[in-house]
This record gives sequence, C-alpha cells and structure tokens, in this order.
Amino acid sequence: MAKTTTKTIVVKQIGSPIRRPAKQRATLVGLGLNKMHRTRELQDTPSIRGMVASIPHLAVIVEERG
Repeated sequence: MAKTTTKTIVVKQIGSPIRRPAKQRATLVGLGLNKMHRTRELQDTPSIRGMVASIPHLAVIVEERG
C-alpha cells in the first residue's frame, strides 16, 4: 500500500474582522479562524489558497508542510 503525503499549509490570522464586510468575516470563519494570532493547519488546496488570497490583510500563509 502506497503512502500518500498530503500537503498542508499553516494559516495565521493577522487582522481583526471588526468593521469588515460580512463576506470577509465569513471567509475567516470558513478557514476556522476567529481570534487574532490564531493559526490553523489546513490542506493545501486551490480553494483554501483562494480564500486566503481574498483576505490578505486578515490572514497569511505562515508555513507550507509536506
């Protein structure tokens, strides 16, 4: 049985969602982020990267693993 390596990225919230449009807040919730300086390890997929790219002032990719 072959081992499959899943690529992951670490996403960190760097900005506050206060006074931001609801769409941007929903994107943060979709990434699993809700408080400042929290990090999440997520699968490296085009949809996740697109979500992070849509809010570069609120979240940033810290590290790529795998």
